[in-house]
Amino acid sequence: MTSLSRAARLLALPALALAAGTAQARLSPTEQHIVRAVAAEQDWGVALLERLVNQNSGTRNIPGVVKVGEMVRPELESLGFTVRWVPMDAVERAGHIIATHAGRPGTTHMLLIGHLDTVFEPESPFQRFERQGDRAKGPGVGDDKGGMVVMLMALRAMQAAGTLEDANIEVVLTGDEEAAGAPTEIARADLVAAGKRADVALDFEGLVVIDGQDMGSIARRSSTSYIITATGQSAHSSGIFGPGVGDGAIFELARIIGRFRADLPEPNLTFNIGLIAGGAQASLSGNEGSASAIGKTNIIPAQAVATGDFRALTVEQAARVQARMAAIVADHAPQTDASIRFKEGYPPMPPTAGNQALLDRLNGINADLDLPAMPALDPLKRGAGDISFVAADVDGLAGLGPDSAGDHTPEETVDLASFQRQAQRAALLMTRLSGEAGKR
Repeated sequence: MTSLSRAARLLALPALALAAGTAQARLSPTEQHIVRAVAAEQDWGVALLERLVNQNSGTRNIPGVVKVGEMVRPELESLGFTVRWVPMDAVERAGHIIATHAGRPGTTHMLLIGHLDTVFEPESPFQRFERQGDRAKGPGVGDDKGGMVVMLMALRAMQAAGTLEDANIEVVLTGDEEAAGAPTEIARADLVAAGKRADVALDFEGLVVIDGQDMGSIARRSSTSYIITATGQSAHSSGIFGPGVGDGAIFELARIIGRFRADLPEPNLTFNIGLIAGGAQASLSGNEGSASAIGKTNIIPAQAVATGDFRALTVEQAARVQARMAAIVADHAPQTDASIRFKEGYPPMPPTAGNQALLDRLNGINADLDLPAMPALDPLKRGAGDISFVAADVDGLAGLGPDSAGDHTPEETVDLASFQRQAQRAALLMTRLSGEAGKR
């Protein structure tokens, strides 16, 4: 759509498309233009969402992720961004979009974060966009194709109102957020570098709504996966627990898991065992998504394996919990052995004063739009995300995408009305930040 046709549509909007009169009085004429411009983009946004969702981009579907990137790229280029594709062959992933928009020197440098991939691979039966009145259903309709659409709607509204021109913005759309390539030193190098250049980071994953209340996300917990391997002495079951035989691998693994449950709990921590197998022989599949075991009731099991993850709010908490888990594993039952291997994961985004200040700024915008203030979301209410990779370097705010439900399941749906609300908030926040001096 040309900028001329968009402008024509804006002139045709009825007065009802504007914010309430009291809110208009608190918004500058330019900001009122942004509010109208976002409303004008709603049909465009839904149409783009349908195209994106109907292209499968499961993380390991590399051609599919590339195709979604090819759909998004011209939208950013039409807004004046310089766009490059960074391939991630080295970590067996598709790659990332990095887009930069040079604005007025010395003003706030904003980093916008989203992702191209979904959890639904080509073999999933959940593949198509379906409109359901004011809601839509489909793979990634909220996480995070809906988030990318909200981002683009906000940027297009800024362009229509003339505020994008002066804005310094860098967009990073990763192609493997749902299953980051390893090592993350490579897979997230470009995102980390962008965070070091930025003054603020705005993450366009989904908005969390609790009892009708929009929530602001100033913290996200880490996510670290682990594998526990236990071994024991194989023998006839009649000798279990006896001298020279001991407890066997499954009881050793059960001891570890039980100790985790008893000894680890503390505020803001969760830990899970997601897969377990044991027997005379037990092993994980190559992708560690399934396990196999062979055994009999009268054979003491020699092997047991389990996989899981834990989530912590701070780097210090994560380190403390990891050390405690390792100590529990090392406290072996008789005639057994065990080890735990921690895998690369997502770091935490702890709550900080800077993050809270960003939410306060957003709540100022909510007041100007006659929207309720957004309380800070309990970090237990959402999972890990890419913004955490830059949390050590820059203040951030997450949850700027649409209101969705059933993410990561075949019931993933999105509230289409939330696109307009979220894009208005984001466009006004970016416009106000773009007029301020940068911190770096």
